[in-house]
Amino acid sequence: MVAKRDVGTVSIDGGAVLAVPPTGRETREWRPVDTGEHSRAELRRQTGPYAAAVPAAIAHAAVDMSGADVADIEDATRALVAFDNYAGSELGADSPVLAPMAAILLRSESASSSQIEQLTSSARQIALAEIGEGERRNAATIVGNVRAMEAALLLSGRLDASSILSMHRELLSRQSGMEDEAGRWRRDIVWIGAGNAGPVTADFVGPVPERIPDAIDDAVRFAARDDLPVLAQAAILHAQFETIHPFADGNGRTGRALAHAILRGKGLVTSTTVPISAGLLADVDTYFAAIDAYQSGDAGPIVRRFAQASRAAAVVGRDLVDALAVELREAGDLMAGVRSDAGAWRVLPLLIEQPVLNSRAVRERLGMGDVAAKRALDTLVERGVLSERTGAARNRIWQHRGILDALDAYADRVRRVRRG
Repeated sequence: MVAKRDVGTVSIDGGAVLAVPPTGRETREWRPVDTGEHSRAELRRQTGPYAAAVPAAIAHAAVDMSGADVADIEDATRALVAFDNYAGSELGADSPVLAPMAAILLRSESASSSQIEQLTSSARQIALAEIGEGERRNAATIVGNVRAMEAALLLSGRLDASSILSMHRELLSRQSGMEDEAGRWRRDIVWIGAGNAGPVTADFVGPVPERIPDAIDDAVRFAARDDLPVLAQAAILHAQFETIHPFADGNGRTGRALAHAILRGKGLVTSTTVPISAGLLADVDTYFAAIDAYQSGDAGPIVRRFAQASRAAAVVGRDLVDALAVELREAGDLMAGVRSDAGAWRVLPLLIEQPVLNSRAVRERLGMGDVAAKRALDTLVERGVLSERTGAARNRIWQHRGILDALDAYADRVRRVRRG
């Protein structure tokens, strides 16, 4: 039998309840395997019944928002659209910098999403991982999240179970020890909270694996609806995805990529990746509490959390665009007098996306030969745009310190921001 919980009329955050079908629970039995890793007491404690989640069907569920929430979502939506337009107008719709700027915003968003899962790395280490250099595991994992975000945006026009698996494949295929789980629904139960030997004392136990395909299909049908504000739809879909918890690892990061797929697929943003995870990262506890409230049948907190995160994203994202644009203009000033057809000018926009370079990256990204790539890098060093960091004759690496500093300052600001 599936048990369901009722909610009152006031949300945990003081707003109105936005009623959605609550997550059910079903009783299952757990018998831990004695591998020698756990004490006998722990094995006894984790033996017996546990409550697994049963995701409610939301494909056709009524979602009646209060007037205050509708106004809140409209305000946040305007902020997202204004930021998207600002990035395009600041850089110019035909500027060769717009695509690199979109790429670095995507990478920054991926890093923020990863920070929610306690995965952190410097801008330099992430950039090194992008060009196949460096040995920092977290950086490589974050690059996997970048690829998942890219897949989410590419597949945003065709959101189905297959595209969700593709996002996850890009994410986990670069995470050490999880490669075999990449791009496949989990085959075992997962839980959050105390109890390494089993789920009996866990705070949340995901649905049993056999429920995942139907739950995902229902979520995909919900995503196809066109009768909801897009930002609210993205928030609810994200919370539902977290409830389904369909993967062995990477559910949160894939779920946030999925939210971006909705924003792009519905045409809310078109030019850039808005750093919503940066806004969520500013108050992680409230974010997780909002998902708990959703599972109790109240989508109000998660919808309002996404709205608040979107407004914060528009502010910090605009500041990052401004900081990077300044760095690019200053680099251009340093290049004064260099022939306009010199290869160094072609490398300059690439630095926004990839502030750490080796010659191979220049050759592959810009289609340059060895001599032309070396000449371009030498010019940028001579003009003070780049600095060479290895001091070696081979395997040399160049970096733009100003852009790296701007990215790290952005990440630091995101970590320090708290709700007022």
